[in-house]
Amino acid sequence: MVRVIGIDPGTVSFDLCGLEDGEVFLDLSIPSADVADAPRALIEVLEAARPLDLVIGPSGYGLPWVPVGNFSPQDRFLSILTDERDHGRAAGVGGMGRVLASLQACGLPVLLMPGVIHLPTVPEHRKANKIDMGTADKLCCLALGVFDQARRLGIAYEETAFIYVEVGGAYTAVMAVQDGQVVDGLGGSSGPPGFYAMGGMDGELAYLLGEFHKDVLFSGGVVYIAGKPTLSPEEAARRMADDPAVRRGWEALFEGVVKCVAAEITVVPEAREILLSGRLTRLPAIQDELVRRLSPFAPVRRVSGIAATAKEAAQGAALIADGMAGGRFARLVDVMRLREARGTVLDHIYVSTAGALREKYRAE
Repeated sequence: MVRVIGIDPGTVSFDLCGLEDGEVFLDLSIPSADVADAPRALIEVLEAARPLDLVIGPSGYGLPWVPVGNFSPQDRFLSILTDERDHGRAAGVGGMGRVLASLQACGLPVLLMPGVIHLPTVPEHRKANKIDMGTADKLCCLALGVFDQARRLGIAYEETAFIYVEVGGAYTAVMAVQDGQVVDGLGGSSGPPGFYAMGGMDGELAYLLGEFHKDVLFSGGVVYIAGKPTLSPEEAARRMADDPAVRRGWEALFEGVVKCVAAEITVVPEAREILLSGRLTRLPAIQDELVRRLSPFAPVRRVSGIAATAKEAAQGAALIADGMAGGRFARLVDVMRLREARGTVLDHIYVSTAGALREKYRAE
């Protein structure tokens, strides 16, 4: 009997989903601010769930199957991608470094997993000059998508094909699956605008910003376009129809998603469905608008998960953990070729200064 937990380190909440022999035994969400302030709260939940065969831990941009006990300073950099500019600052999920350090010290079987760019199923030419094609948590969402579409349509994992739209609390990502394998992705910092984050950045803007802090990447989204960065998603959704500034922000997100889905349809032209997930798709007004705009491409629906509280990424992480531990979902892991993930997020940079970039960060 395999007993595992998957963790999703979201911008708003840390979610945990536990499976025992493929059935949910843990379904929990903890505010990310609480975990950042006191990582021990997360460790206590994990320790209370012992014995555990495997835990998929917070992996950021992804590390190909690194046990947390072997987690090195270089691994820390590659998973978070913050350098000396942000030492001492909370960028994105504040306190991630402290969380990883606490997991390293706890003695639990925690494994850090890859992101989309590490997968052999994504052709090399699509990786050129990319880093964020979908972080590790987004790959977890895709695993849930493969499982869910196969279950719902009564088909084999190898027959699944879809475009996946994840509209999270900060970022939005659009990714593609063909024959049960991930083949492309536009990650949160390279895809459409998110609620807080700008998504893909104009190169000229990056040049003018110069040596900016990482928290800039968590700005420029819906509420910043609206000029109201303190709005909650719920309030922003309520004001969408009547406030022109808020509507402008939402229009950037909606149209950005449509453009990215159209791009991914060129990669998977016979996608069976467009699958939606993420915190913002739980808001009826946002889900309805996405369904309306995306329906011309393919049938659109929210992913049906395996748990009630934990977000989709945590559920997918639990499926992957079970599969990696030889449980009920081992075949899901095999079909997606997740065990074959290799390399680092810096392996596919081809700009004129790529060599200097790799040299600079080799020992971070």
